[in-house]
Amino acid sequence: MSKKPLLKPTDSELEILQILWQSGPSTVKAVNEKLNEKKETGYTTTLKLLQIMFEKELVIRNEEERSHVYSAAIEEGDIQKALVDKLLESAFSGSAAKLVMQAIGNSQTSKEELEQIRAYLTEIEKGK
Repeated sequence: MSKKPLLKPTDSELEILQILWQSGPSTVKAVNEKLNEKKETGYTTTLKLLQIMFEKELVIRNEEERSHVYSAAIEEGDIQKALVDKLLESAFSGSAAKLVMQAIGNSQTSKEELEQIRAYLTEIEKGK
């Protein structure tokens, strides 16, 4: 996957990217069916979004088959990092602690997730 400057995908584009990250290369029909599991989305809307995403280099398109197959052009972790970095700077004045406290405080964090967080923090502390 390419290392191009990351664009901030729209919410709709991010939904499509998540489908592609989870399902792998997919046709417009397959992406549209997944989108329709959450909300009614027309096939032509999905097609147009994928075409725009192709132009923005968010997806790549394999045109060898009769139906074009789309894949994410950027890795999920790269987009997540870019979005978190932007959120961190714009809403939390660069404070990772404030971001984490807000994230943990506003959701139903499971016991397993808290254990993962503790293990990650321990790992970070050992590395320093």
